[in-house]
Amino acid sequence: MRHDGCTVEDMNAKDPAPTERAEDRRRRKARQTREALAAAAVGLVLERGLGAVTVEAIADRADVTRRTFSRHFGGKEDAALDFTRTGAHRINEALRARPASEPPLLAYRRAVEQWLTEPSAPHRRPHMRELLAALDTEPALFAAYERLRVDAQEESVRIIADRLGTDRDRDIRPAVVVGAAAGVLTAALRHWARDGAGHDTDLADLVGQAYDALTGEAAHEAAPHTATRE
Repeated sequence: MRHDGCTVEDMNAKDPAPTERAEDRRRRKARQTREALAAAAVGLVLERGLGAVTVEAIADRADVTRRTFSRHFGGKEDAALDFTRTGAHRINEALRARPASEPPLLAYRRAVEQWLTEPSAPHRRPHMRELLAALDTEPALFAAYERLRVDAQEESVRIIADRLGTDRDRDIRPAVVVGAAAGVLTAALRHWARDGAGHDTDLADLVGQAYDALTGEAAHEAAPHTATRE
């Protein structure tokens, strides 16, 4: 017992153990290294074009070894598009946490809206608009982007299937919801990128308009058509 009334157990509860602090430092250092590599990859791809960029050049710019690069990324495309993987992970995390009472399409939209407020959203990171625009001229980068997008949507389908309490292999609804909801986001991102860096288009507003367009069109298609009489 200490004179101030705190026990040893109280002190241990307040202060993380040295091993926990060391683990936190390692995780923080690893995250910082990954972010530095991703930023270096984006900068080099935009400066030189993907074909002229090597993994060694990315590692050099980030001031790490080639071996360190390989611990974080499988290739230069993965490094340049790390924001896609990060963003998809955050959207799916938010989707899992949405209230069970929300319709699936609305839940996905709300998850996207939450992501757009976070640092990992493209409009909050430097050069993301230019990088997305480069997908139109860099086939290998586009292929890597599509692979990451498909992987993320597969996870979204699993989440929606769980929300609906259904088997995704027998019930087409989860795939339809994700195909529509994720397709809207992709369309908005590509439109935002092609709009050019000189415009002040707000990505969050654009995404909202895109979802409104989807739901409005769906409502229009669902409305009964009244036959005209002559």
